[in-house]
Amino acid sequence: MKSSVLTINPWIYDYAAYDYWMKPLGLLYLAACLRENGLDVRLIDCLDPDYRRGASRLRRPPPRKPGGHGKLLRERIAAPSPRAATGKPYHRYGIDPDSLIAILTSLPRPRAVFVTSLMTYWYPGVDALIGIIKNIFPGVPVILGGVYATLCPDHAAANSGADLILPGRGETQLEFIVRDIIGASLSYLPQDGDLDSLPYPAFDLLPRPDQLPVLTSRGCPYRCPYCASGLLYRGFTRRKPDLVAAEIRHWKHALGVDNFSIYDDAFLIRPEELAVPLLREIITRNMDVSFHCPNGLHLREITPEIAVLLRRAGFRTLRFGLETTHGERQLQWGGKVENLHFEQAVAYLQEAGYTAGEIAVYLLCGLPGQTAAEIESSIRYVQSRGARPILAEYSPIPGTPLWKDACASSPYPLAEEPLFHNNSLLPCAHPSLTTSVYHELRRLCRSS
Repeated sequence: MKSSVLTINPWIYDYAAYDYWMKPLGLLYLAACLRENGLDVRLIDCLDPDYRRGASRLRRPPPRKPGGHGKLLRERIAAPSPRAATGKPYHRYGIDPDSLIAILTSLPRPRAVFVTSLMTYWYPGVDALIGIIKNIFPGVPVILGGVYATLCPDHAAANSGADLILPGRGETQLEFIVRDIIGASLSYLPQDGDLDSLPYPAFDLLPRPDQLPVLTSRGCPYRCPYCASGLLYRGFTRRKPDLVAAEIRHWKHALGVDNFSIYDDAFLIRPEELAVPLLREIITRNMDVSFHCPNGLHLREITPEIAVLLRRAGFRTLRFGLETTHGERQLQWGGKVENLHFEQAVAYLQEAGYTAGEIAVYLLCGLPGQTAAEIESSIRYVQSRGARPILAEYSPIPGTPLWKDACASSPYPLAEEPLFHNNSLLPCAHPSLTTSVYHELRRLCRSS
């Protein structure tokens, strides 16, 4: 009989959350690697309303958008004590605890439970989940990985209740996981640094996926001072474009999925290596699928050819990282893009058939030393060039080059309490970026 292993994607505890094509991709890769080693793997995604089996009270899930995104189930809860005085409504996003308990109690006792994590300030949902697991499966080891565990391992070890914290990518520690934690024999091990040696993610464990993420690379050659990519992924590795295309076609036929998301940090970098051949493969194979890029594509790489290929391949949701239109700040933040690149990219995309509403540009908001006037001028500049600005509120990330400045500029104890990393708080906002001014800037963005 196969050893049973349980993998869980926890709730989100926050002021606001929305499913912008979210799936626990790292956890699903780990689940696939465990199955390759002969283990029986179960999955619970607390954010997926289709996991509400057996609950005593069921709420109608919010409607989904046709592209595979939408609102999450939510329930208002008490804010954690360090932030209770803010007065903002605080919610648990995902299935209710009764549903989770009903699912857990229906499962066989696992050999181990693996919990992932994302934002550092979402850890209260992780802690609550682990507490329930410990109560239902006493003595079963609970292992915590993911972004929070990687960026704040000491805090996670002291507060989560997990038996073991595993920072970094799960598949790199597969031998330790299989042999030492689970006590099983190892029959499969991916080649380090070769993304194509990984099995397809265990998407079949998802109840009814209406979109799936596709991994084309890990890491980024840039080192923007506000970004965690260099901390989460050492180096920059890519897959072979024909194998990525084959995986997309596999999931379309196997699960009937027509929408795919790309969260890679550098999909368009050196486009002749990956993006161009992949786009051509998708077009040649006539896949009839749609792609969504919520993570921010590189404007610098947009050419007339790439703009046309993106359109023909079915890239519907385009988000680009401009961050600011102020030249000096662009250099301070890594110099990956200049205003000229933005203007050229918008022109090429419009020539390819994209409308102004389809070309969305992220502008960072609330970084140390960034004034409200700078943000406003960037918004107006983007609008004047025929694109749609989206404010991306800054979340300070431990270990990044900007972390020291963030701690010095914030009234919150960032280094002591990850709850204060929450971008909803604008924890490092310049004095000119008051709450009322911030909301005015949000309204200005929507006026485009």
